[in-house]
Amino acid sequence: MKIIGGKFRGRNLITPSTVDIRPTTGRLRESIFSAVDHRIGGFHGRRVADIFSGTGALGLEALSRGATSATWVEKHSLGLSILKENISLLEVEELAKILRVDARNLPGSDKPFDVIFMDPPYGRALAGPCMRSLLEKNWVGETSLLVLEVDKNDEVEVPEGLEIVKTLKQGFRRVYFIEKSA
Repeated sequence: MKIIGGKFRGRNLITPSTVDIRPTTGRLRESIFSAVDHRIGGFHGRRVADIFSGTGALGLEALSRGATSATWVEKHSLGLSILKENISLLEVEELAKILRVDARNLPGSDKPFDVIFMDPPYGRALAGPCMRSLLEKNWVGETSLLVLEVDKNDEVEVPEGLEIVKTLKQGFRRVYFIEKSA
């Protein structure tokens, strides 16, 4: 798996040799980042969060494209190990913060994030509770964009106060772009 854009373009990332962690494919990442670029005008100067981060590829891709910081939420031991190796590999430790917490019970944030990537395990109905925690703990602001990747068969419960503004479909995956309701 490689970084597909920005200053780290072409750099390899460490990937798991297990099906327990399922990194977003390069083709889907390219579609996601193109849509985010179009919606918010790029990543330069943005704060990003990568929830259920696994390898950390989404947050690292955002840093490569100019984000000023990334916060990763991962509680799986293997994911944490790979994430730390990938952050070190790209030498972005000073821009990185890792939280080993349950995404359904996040700590409070001093200010909202600009872009929040969420790629929860498929079939476990974790997206809704995670989004509620994001709202309750000040991770989502008026101009935040949430990017949720799910299996095409997963039901998505979008909490009150948020709305889906765009959907991408690719193979067996769907990606929802979610903002605060007007």
